[in-house]
Amino acid sequence: MKIVVTGGSGLIGQHLKTHLPKAIYLSSKDCDLMNTEQIDDMMNLYKPDIVIHLAAKVGGIIDNVNYPVNYIEQNLIMNGNLLRKCHEHNIDRVIAILSTCIYPDKSKKYPMSEKELFNGPPAKTNFSYAISKRAMAAHIDSYVNQYKKKWCYLIPCNLYGEHDKFENHHSHFVSALIKKIYESNDIIELLGTGKPLRQFMYADDLAKIIKFFIDNKINENVNVAPNYTYSIDDIAKIGIKSCGKENLKIIYKNDKLDGQYRKDVDSSNLLSILGSFEFTSLEEGIKKVYDNFSQRHNR
Repeated sequence: MKIVVTGGSGLIGQHLKTHLPKAIYLSSKDCDLMNTEQIDDMMNLYKPDIVIHLAAKVGGIIDNVNYPVNYIEQNLIMNGNLLRKCHEHNIDRVIAILSTCIYPDKSKKYPMSEKELFNGPPAKTNFSYAISKRAMAAHIDSYVNQYKKKWCYLIPCNLYGEHDKFENHHSHFVSALIKKIYESNDIIELLGTGKPLRQFMYADDLAKIIKFFIDNKINENVNVAPNYTYSIDDIAKIGIKSCGKENLKIIYKNDKLDGQYRKDVDSSNLLSILGSFEFTSLEEGIKKVYDNFSQRHNR
């Protein structure tokens, strides 16, 4: 069984290497998904049975607001090219990773189930990115319906981990928070008001779940998130405490950059498949990442 992972140098890909060490991990330098000829060459070279699609253009709120064309065009083209080539090369299984930011900006019911996905527009702050990911969900569903493919997608909540990009405009919130905590001895500044509610998952948990889906030949489209939801302010305080820097003061600025107020999702369908799986607590996960970050920057 040959497995190819796109976006293999990213946050999830780095964690997957621990759980799927024999898979082939590709970065954009190895295969440009904007180029169909390169995808054909990759398929002919590796002849994969399974493709795990992690590659995407991602960024923070400011980047999404300033460059919406980049986010929608690059992701639509990459996703469309890859799925088409997976079909042409008869790839048996595809597992694609989406994001809970694709859910409606406002919902009548929280946490949201998979059935709520298309029940309203996504948040304005990452609208283009979210639409490109929704399109991939529809694209995969279309292949499953028309060609009976064993393809699926997972919809994880916000992620963080040791292998994230820690630059403030490109990293996920918790990873950027950890960097701020490490670098400060008095004050950390955060965007928004601290009021929005979020679910955050340690990236290694998602890697374990992807492996479980492969090992057990599961092709379900499901949400992936722990059952705890915190405000941004709560997460910041948990982070400060977990990192042992409780003397830090939090200051919020630019209340127009809160983003979506809440987007928590229901993982009941996933847990019915996994059974006794336990997500890493936010306290434990943040401490792991902070300790790793500190060790690398103290050398």
